[in-house]
Amino acid sequence: MAGHSKWANIKRQKARVDAVRGKVFAKISRELIVAARSGSDPAGNFQLRTAVEKAKAAGMPSANIDRAIAKGSGTFSGDDPLEAIRYEGYGPGGVAVLIEALTDNRNRTAADLRAALSKNGGNLGETGCVGWMFEQQGVVTVIGDAIDEEALLEASLEGDGEGYEAFEGEDDKGFEIAGFEVKSAPDALEGLENALRGHGFRVWRSELRWVPTNTLEVTDPDHAKYLLRMMDAIEDLDDVQSVTANFEMTDELMAATLG
Repeated sequence: MAGHSKWANIKRQKARVDAVRGKVFAKISRELIVAARSGSDPAGNFQLRTAVEKAKAAGMPSANIDRAIAKGSGTFSGDDPLEAIRYEGYGPGGVAVLIEALTDNRNRTAADLRAALSKNGGNLGETGCVGWMFEQQGVVTVIGDAIDEEALLEASLEGDGEGYEAFEGEDDKGFEIAGFEVKSAPDALEGLENALRGHGFRVWRSELRWVPTNTLEVTDPDHAKYLLRMMDAIEDLDDVQSVTANFEMTDELMAATLG
């Protein structure tokens, strides 16, 4: 598993759910708002349906979900419009960082990101400086006990899946979960999810994810310390929806750094 993925899993396991729930709701609300711009009916809007499912899995109240959809569809006023922006930069040791944000003030977001990076040995770069090191991938996570891998393979092939790997982590409520992450091309994500559901698999999450095409091994303890601090600082920003980096790190070094 790539270092960034291990960092994300460990961070989730260490987090206190009650302390982060408000921030999780805020990020999901932004996803709902943007998705609802393409249609307020989840049945005909895959992006919105995925965001609604994520919101429900996180325990977000129905009133909050409905309000976010209303904001996105234009039936609720009072907030400035949100804009989706992708930022690129470098972390300690030359690690490439790709950040996706939803913001109503791009100057504020850029300033916050610049500070989070520079305080931890990184810097914000120009558009395109590291984007070529990543590719977007569809990922459907199915969870459950004793999943039949032969049946999973059959269903994923039916949905144009491109492989799968074991998954372990925690859900948004802090409960341990396990299963498989099934990969696809971005435009095959909806079909893959439908195929897996059609075969009776329990879909926990369906998302588009940026993954690095090459990775950089981090071995220096100081680089590791500032890199993980930087990732935390970026993810904690309200405007940030996702952050991906192309580093690898041993379990021992990560444990020592996080400990």
